[in-house]
Amino acid sequence: MQGTKHSCYNQILNAILFKVTLEDLGYTEDLENYRREQNLLSFETGRIISEHKERYVVKTTEGEYDAEIIGNLRFTAQKRSDFPAVGDWVAISEFDENKVLIHAIFPRKTLIERQAVGKHGEKQIIASNIDFALIVQAVDRDFNINRIERYLTVCNAAKVKPILILSKIDLVSEAELSNHESIVQERIKDIPVIGLSNASQKGIESLRKQIIKGKTYCLMGSSGVGKSSLLNTLSGKSVMETNTISSSTNKGRHITTHRELFMLENGGILIDNPGMREVGIADSAGGLEKTFETIVQASEACKFNNCTHTTEIGCAVIEAVSKGEIDEKSFENFQKLEQEKEYFESTIAEKRKKDKDFGKMIKHYKKIRKSNKF
Repeated sequence: MQGTKHSCYNQILNAILFKVTLEDLGYTEDLENYRREQNLLSFETGRIISEHKERYVVKTTEGEYDAEIIGNLRFTAQKRSDFPAVGDWVAISEFDENKVLIHAIFPRKTLIERQAVGKHGEKQIIASNIDFALIVQAVDRDFNINRIERYLTVCNAAKVKPILILSKIDLVSEAELSNHESIVQERIKDIPVIGLSNASQKGIESLRKQIIKGKTYCLMGSSGVGKSSLLNTLSGKSVMETNTISSSTNKGRHITTHRELFMLENGGILIDNPGMREVGIADSAGGLEKTFETIVQASEACKFNNCTHTTEIGCAVIEAVSKGEIDEKSFENFQKLEQEKEYFESTIAEKRKKDKDFGKMIKHYKKIRKSNKF
């Protein structure tokens, strides 16, 4: 009995000593000002730390709660981004033991999105209110610089600062690692690049130095690149299940099945994501221009303003590629992503036109019905 009392006492003491504040979760003065301006002071404030098929978990200073959105939020939502996402700050009220209602979503500082898989013209939210993205690429199997540029474009579009992680460096030779690093240096400029191994812990301390208390980080990468192992290392405990690469396909198995937010040992906040085999470019909003800045700068010297950089005489980009001033493979990837972006944007425009035409038809139908009434 005495041991039980001592255990309970320790739990209460730990809860008092290590009580989480909203600032620990990334809360800012701007969010508090919004809360006051929108008359949300009567509601509690929390951050969504987990989402799975419209089921949410919200973390507050008091604990974690299962959450659901109120009917008004659901019925007024016109697109996916109108629903809560992991990383969102929300106004809540408790309606049952450990259960809360979400009444409002606070404005998002940043929103990382990609093109929804298999759904043309639709976006999928990766995470919101992110400060830094940790792009994890394994060097032992399907190292792909084009895919890294895709991730960078997604991050740059969201105005999220990227950090490139080359993982599993213990599984390749020094020559292989040096070759991968050279490719990265040639094609990617001005972002931190860290090589590390979860097994040997090499490079982990360098990454920890990049983690800032109160800032939110997002893990991005394919299945099997070591994201869950890295999360376990940075959090100081086994919070995620890990698995090995499939020997038959040499591809990663999906261990993380939904997005979730975790507190790290040094005070940073990390959102884990399911592995992404496809990274479709959605609304780049300057993302391509930032990722391929060298190409964009060269295009300013093109003879024609609407130059497509394909067959035009006087194209400065083609000339720079021929001289080796622009990496040819990077230029090919830029063209591919540019075409993908244009197709996505044209699909969005087409959907908007259809919605507008449908709205006009309904309005016309109601007008006819009204005029036929006696």
